[in-house]
Amino acid sequence: MIRHLALAVLAMTGVAAALPASAQADFRSCLSGLRSQAAAKGISGQAFDTATRGIQPDLKILELMNSQPEFKTEIWDYLSALVDDQRVQDGAGAMRQWGKALANAEARFGVDRYVIAGVWGVESDFGKNFGDRPLVQSLATLSCYAPRRQAYFTGELMATLKIVQDGDIDPGLLQGSWAGAFGHTQFMPSTFQRLAVDGDGDGRRDVVSSVPDAVASTANFLKKAGWTNGLPWGYEVRLPSDFSASLAGRKKKRALSSWAAMGVTRVDGRPLSGDYAAAVLIPAGLNGPAFIVTKNFDAVYSYNAAESYGLAIALLGDRLKGLPGIRTAWPTDDPPLSRAERRELQRLLTARGYDVGEPDGKVGSKTREAIKDIERRIGLEQRGRPGGKVLEALRS
Repeated sequence: MIRHLALAVLAMTGVAAALPASAQADFRSCLSGLRSQAAAKGISGQAFDTATRGIQPDLKILELMNSQPEFKTEIWDYLSALVDDQRVQDGAGAMRQWGKALANAEARFGVDRYVIAGVWGVESDFGKNFGDRPLVQSLATLSCYAPRRQAYFTGELMATLKIVQDGDIDPGLLQGSWAGAFGHTQFMPSTFQRLAVDGDGDGRRDVVSSVPDAVASTANFLKKAGWTNGLPWGYEVRLPSDFSASLAGRKKKRALSSWAAMGVTRVDGRPLSGDYAAAVLIPAGLNGPAFIVTKNFDAVYSYNAAESYGLAIALLGDRLKGLPGIRTAWPTDDPPLSRAERRELQRLLTARGYDVGEPDGKVGSKTREAIKDIERRIGLEQRGRPGGKVLEALRS
């Protein structure tokens, strides 16, 4: 009943709203049940009460749960926003500043420091964006309201309460994403419990305030996920004209020599070389970029279970190494925008009287509504997509 009420309130407002007294009572009842579960997990009543005192459900989370960009955004837009010149420049600076910590993590766990930095950059923009939602509130909301995976989120709430009780991280710093990920590389609480390590030698595991702890913990995650030192994650390739899309897929691995025999080459025409199994990814179909990927890509994929996400990390790591970006054009006549171009688009919209808020490059509902109006004016389908055609129209 409370779940239906939450969804109804969300549908009417689109934002978090104050619940009526009856729903507040239902939420308190839900918290009481969670308190009993916490006690069974060894979490004291005092710790639970302190962590949950005064919290209200955050209904906005239910909307965010159904609009994850890894699954809703076209691959070229997704990668353009995450792997742009600004992030590469910022990443180079972060790697200079924290080079010793990254080198230590690489040596300790045998994971490429550039891939570790790729995770750091994609997850929090090198520490600039941890997320601002209190973990206990978010996970309590999901434990009581989520239309799916409630047991999972309840487990994450229990792991968060254990972190608080153990004193690893200041409770006031436990803020993150809508789903409960937190810190420099956005660990879920249960992942923190299993895999976080002390990287700076102070006896604590703190992926929020300690970059050495965060990058070492990330390296430990990737190592446990199957990362093999010395094996590439993959690279861009050129497919023969008769290549069948049915052969592509992350799980459809075969010997690299088999792909070579089919006529697959590196994107610059050089032959494939190496003695390992690999798969072919075609994230935008046969007319877009193609990639050979190894089990090291699977290790990166396991961090968030989305191929677009895994490619963002891997490609950002390559750019930080000084390698070129994707060379094959995406199959679209409306090119994607970098974050700098998205900020320019927002400034131009503001100059024309649209209220899109701060021009920060983040495309929210206000920006999308303004874009839809521009799309209507120039004869495009009204999708609210920040693309090259809209930007050019605004420039003109």
